[in-house]
Amino acid sequence: MTRRGFLATTAAALGLGASQGGAAESFEVSRSEAEWRAMLSDLEYRVMREEATERAYTSPLNDENRAGRFLCKGCELPLYASETKFDSGTGWPSFYEALPNAVETKPDRSLFMVRTECHCRRCGSHLGHIFDDGPPPTGKRHCINGVSLTFRAAG
Repeated sequence: MTRRGFLATTAAALGLGASQGGAAESFEVSRSEAEWRAMLSDLEYRVMREEATERAYTSPLNDENRAGRFLCKGCELPLYASETKFDSGTGWPSFYEALPNAVETKPDRSLFMVRTECHCRRCGSHLGHIFDDGPPPTGKRHCINGVSLTFRAAG
């Protein structure tokens, strides 16, 4: 059993709920499980569709510093502007705010605490979590899995 499976099973047994609980959400871009699996690598699928987390310091986008936009790998919706990216020292691409109408959030109760999960508002792909320890002007840190993103340079 994986650590995530153990935690989910334990949380369910304790009545804490899982991060994907409740009714299925409807998104503007939807695909079958087979379609998602065909277009994503195993890691991308686990992160974007099953809310896993990539290992820290493994994404080349953590070191991406060019001007441009970070897009959802699932539907190419622009999510973050390079101007809002900062080095959080955590090993994941971090941003202090998303582009307008780009991400949605929900409570994530999967690790015996409540965190704020963020996902693409258009296709529902899991991006990461939002924390209250970021820089001004928002004080937020959108800690994002690099495998959930693509980068498009400006110009």
